[in-house]
Amino acid sequence: MKTPLKSVLFIFFLAFSLQSCEDNDDKAAPASLQVNDFIWKGLNEVYLWQADVPNLADNRFASQNELNDFLKGYSKPEDLFEDLLYKPESKFPNGDAVDRFSWIVSDYTVLEQELNGVSKNNGVDFRLMRMATGSNDVVGYVRYIIPNSDASSKAIKRGDLFTKINGTQLTVSNYQQLLGQDSYTLNFADYNGSTFVANGKSVSLTKTVLEENPIFINKVITSGSHKIGYLMYNGFYSDYDEKLNQAFGELKSQGITELVLDLRYNGGGSVRTSTRLATMITGQFGTNVFSKRQYNDKLMQVFSPESLNERFVSDIDGKAVNSLNLSKIYIITTASTASASELIINGLKPYISVVQIGETTTGKNVGSFTVYDSDTYVTKEGLNKNHKYAMQPLVFKIANASGFGDYQQGLTADYPQIERISTYGVLGDPAEPLLSKTISIITGNTAKRSDNDLEVNPMPYVTDSKIINGLRHGMYLETAPQELVNLIKK
Repeated sequence: MKTPLKSVLFIFFLAFSLQSCEDNDDKAAPASLQVNDFIWKGLNEVYLWQADVPNLADNRFASQNELNDFLKGYSKPEDLFEDLLYKPESKFPNGDAVDRFSWIVSDYTVLEQELNGVSKNNGVDFRLMRMATGSNDVVGYVRYIIPNSDASSKAIKRGDLFTKINGTQLTVSNYQQLLGQDSYTLNFADYNGSTFVANGKSVSLTKTVLEENPIFINKVITSGSHKIGYLMYNGFYSDYDEKLNQAFGELKSQGITELVLDLRYNGGGSVRTSTRLATMITGQFGTNVFSKRQYNDKLMQVFSPESLNERFVSDIDGKAVNSLNLSKIYIITTASTASASELIINGLKPYISVVQIGETTTGKNVGSFTVYDSDTYVTKEGLNKNHKYAMQPLVFKIANASGFGDYQQGLTADYPQIERISTYGVLGDPAEPLLSKTISIITGNTAKRSDNDLEVNPMPYVTDSKIINGLRHGMYLETAPQELVNLIKK
């Protein structure tokens, strides 16, 4: 086998030499190790922290046979994948993790659907929290209900609390199994100020293949002389880019004076969609650089500088962008605001005033593209038909046009305010606490900050429904850069 990229690197007279098992043995991996072989070689090529993982070093194995011996030690591809990540959260759970977001799937078809907001889903968007610090018992609360889902026709609403599934208490060790079922019954509870008490209510839910429209609310709120556009946007799904542009057209036609972009439950998605959204918000910056990517050391040696840039766009699939030409935007965030959502905030800051209201964001300044077992790893050309495994490893770090991208601890709000179940309110209602706070900032009637605004939530976060349903905190490229496609060959 040849070392991928090696001949290209020599042509570029690079100051390093890649040596790997591929120099010494041209034999393919045996059929029983095909998936494991794909995982190692794919990560060796593109993984952001390849240089920090000794077992991914180019000279780690002198031959394919040596690599095979190593791969035989893993009966499950998922275990190999996890062992090849750099400080994954599964092994560094107490805040010391570096790679918190890479994942692998056994069916790339499902993965491709999930990246566009399609999942097996009953329509309840929820968040899970430990009942108290140190407790293994878990409580869930409903954030919103997806239209046209099974839940949309049932007696369940935003703010409902649940502690049991089919009568079994949710815990940190069983929630994945219980909530992973296609059908189950949620058992509701009330909070009496100190404990959660079952109230005897329940609802039975069934999952279907559901495509969520990320444009959840799009409206205009008039407050005095202000015509405030309000867009609640719950996922950067590129299949909805045209509808997103139409939504901005509606706001533009109504002559809004300000825009509130509500990303409180938006875990991210497409980098291209984030760039397009930034253009809809602005429009006055031509095709200036919106963001810049950085790959692992090997790839950075062969990429041209321009291929690392994402630029504001001049059109969307040949259609005019409904740009608002704003010089200021108000963005609502929570701890669930991640990746492509954070890219919007950070990417716009060199150009316009960004006012952030709510909670500190997740802190995902890294992204991915899909890696297949194919001739190029980053396209389906020459796809191995013997299995459907694919990876979504972190492959790049992203920064704004000013070069800032170090927000792995999250982006902090200019106006901090915790979203509380006790004062949840109705999404889109001007009286809903986070939206009310934002409107008061816009109109100049800002409410005084209270101690409760800054108080840390006493119930530690566990996970949320988007992660459970496969709609992870993602920031991804739909297609790998063409230069990479041209360079990587098996």
